[in-house]
Amino acid sequence: MRWATLAMAVLMASCATKGAKAPENDPTAVAAPKYDYPAARRSDVKDTYHGVEVADPYRWLEDPDSEESRAWIDAENAITFGFLEKVGARDAIRERARALWDYEKFGVPVEEGGRLFYEYNPGLLNQEQIFVKDSADAEARLLLDPNTLSADGTVAVSAWSVSRDGEHLAYALSSSGSDWKTWKVRKVDDGTDLPDEVKWSKFSGAAWAADGSGFYYGAYDAPKSEEEEKQGANFFQKLYFHTLGKPQSEDRLVYERKDHKEWGFDAQVTEDGTTLVIHVWKGTAPENQLFTLDLKDARAEVIERLSGFDALYHFIGKAGSTVFLRTTKDAPRARIMAFDLSASEVKLTEVVPQREEPLESVAHIGGRLVATYLSDAKHSLRLFEPAGLGAAKDLGELALPVPGTLTPPQGHADAPTGYFAFTSFTYPTTVFRLDVAKASLEIFRQPEVDFDPGAFETRQVFVKSKDGTKVPAFITHKKGLALDGARPTYLYGYGGFNVSLTPYYSTSNLVWMEMGGVYVSTNLRGGGEYGEAWHQAGILERKQNVFDDFHAIAEWLKANGYTRTDRLAIGGGSNGGLLVGASITQHPESFGAAIAAVGVMDMLRYHTWTIGWAWASDYGTSEDAKVFPALLAYSPLHNVKEGTHYPPTLITTADHDDRVVPAHSFKFAAALQHAQAGPAPVLIRIETKAGHGAGKPTEKILDEVADRWAFLHATLGGLEAPAPVE
Repeated sequence: MRWATLAMAVLMASCATKGAKAPENDPTAVAAPKYDYPAARRSDVKDTYHGVEVADPYRWLEDPDSEESRAWIDAENAITFGFLEKVGARDAIRERARALWDYEKFGVPVEEGGRLFYEYNPGLLNQEQIFVKDSADAEARLLLDPNTLSADGTVAVSAWSVSRDGEHLAYALSSSGSDWKTWKVRKVDDGTDLPDEVKWSKFSGAAWAADGSGFYYGAYDAPKSEEEEKQGANFFQKLYFHTLGKPQSEDRLVYERKDHKEWGFDAQVTEDGTTLVIHVWKGTAPENQLFTLDLKDARAEVIERLSGFDALYHFIGKAGSTVFLRTTKDAPRARIMAFDLSASEVKLTEVVPQREEPLESVAHIGGRLVATYLSDAKHSLRLFEPAGLGAAKDLGELALPVPGTLTPPQGHADAPTGYFAFTSFTYPTTVFRLDVAKASLEIFRQPEVDFDPGAFETRQVFVKSKDGTKVPAFITHKKGLALDGARPTYLYGYGGFNVSLTPYYSTSNLVWMEMGGVYVSTNLRGGGEYGEAWHQAGILERKQNVFDDFHAIAEWLKANGYTRTDRLAIGGGSNGGLLVGASITQHPESFGAAIAAVGVMDMLRYHTWTIGWAWASDYGTSEDAKVFPALLAYSPLHNVKEGTHYPPTLITTADHDDRVVPAHSFKFAAALQHAQAGPAPVLIRIETKAGHGAGKPTEKILDEVADRWAFLHATLGGLEAPAPVE
């Protein structure tokens, strides 16, 4: 049945008001009309999990391309953009965001074959260009401009890798934000492309052979249908070698595991070209396996060096037969260990012991180990002098400009210099050159942005959560801002997958603060801010700790004079979108507005789509009777209650996000609109040519910034409109 009558009604839905009056005792209510949302059919679909029957009335919205779904999408967008277009400050917000975004952006350079490669954007290009300098003194020249590949900037270079001789660039193209990659190869000398094309790669880089004859990459079997391409589960990744000049059909299968469908393979060639190091991953769990392949022997087979998924093993570098690793083996905050590759068995020895601060990354540059540590969600940088399998000498810490965040340094073991990017809340991303021999830093590229960093201040606070755990948060706003308990405040969080939210510069957040808003970034359990123990405290049956941490910070902000309920907005994306969804279904009375971006909202079915199964290490699945009760207890979709006054809510997604599929947001929005008893708007903004976020063109990003802050400008109150851009 096509439900033609319903589709007609959906297409004609409008923002007609019903004159509803907000209850005087509802702190989340706003002076806004009640909306006639698109009629979303409620089916009688039910599933039974471990004896518990669970309704799923919006199952039909899982197909984003059905006639019924397309009509619903169009009607929802009509309501959402109709609302946003009436916000008087929206255009001024976008203009100010555009003006602030218009500055030079530099990527971290990569040195290969005496050449320097880096990304660059002069200001407002939709996609970063790739430039090359043929020598240290040569003029930079444009090597690849993704902006010429599509009129609207939705084709992006999602990854790139340069051959060791600096002669070839392998680059991966992704369309409309998809995770699927198509690899191409460009000659660096003249900028022309070879006929090579490698398709159906996903969650993989390109690792060049030492002689530049080709590269290793991970790929999946070609999808059998368009539906499988967009929503099918991704299993059985294979590791291949592509030889330049040959068709993909002749690529050599290097490694696969037919007995382990969830295993994925990340390849890396040692700098001496003798060994292929294979990181074997399973989902998003930090634990992995480490295998090697002797590239000197054509008959050699892959050797399982460290197996069992009992810890993280991250290859750092190789010196002779000594292999350096960053590992959590018997060290939850990680340490540096080494083993002798020539030995028949792996015997790990300690090179740098575990410290109080988590060890986040290590690079092997100029014969030294460059270690990045995390202290109360801020990075520090230390150098160590290795001594083979023995203890390394601690050469001390290098001073960074302000408390902030750095990217893992890049460089070679036989080169004295490396590069990294550094940023903080009011410190735009700057590229530094690291001289490991001199243990010194110097600015390589620093942007000029049209704002005064000294006009803002940041404070770090530690808030007691429900169980007494102290949880950090950074609070940034204009200096001298009157903290009268009524400041519009945007509370942001993530809390999952061992991801640490460290200080970073954001044009979007700067616009918010210029408007008089307070920006708060949280370091919830489930992240990696204090090592694996902190991560473990916010996963599986302990996931509720994440939501409790977030709510505790929200209440602290109100108790300490920053804001009040009707001026407090919460936001997050992906796993952070789950955080927002769980927060408003658990505490609808606590927030003045909510923005949930590409969120994981259906915790009972998430693992059935694309790469969702890989998140089970953090979430567990509904198939597990032990974790099912916890999932059902917090799953946003399944905890929407009819007759509840929900705060103004903006849900954002893309109709073909192939990581967190749009069904999550579609079903949650339909359920929330159906249940809403108050007058506050529940809107969903659906991009039609974008994915989960990676590779999104600048113009679409600016649209999102304008719409996000316009929504809060209309629903929170107390914000200034940006001055017109001259």
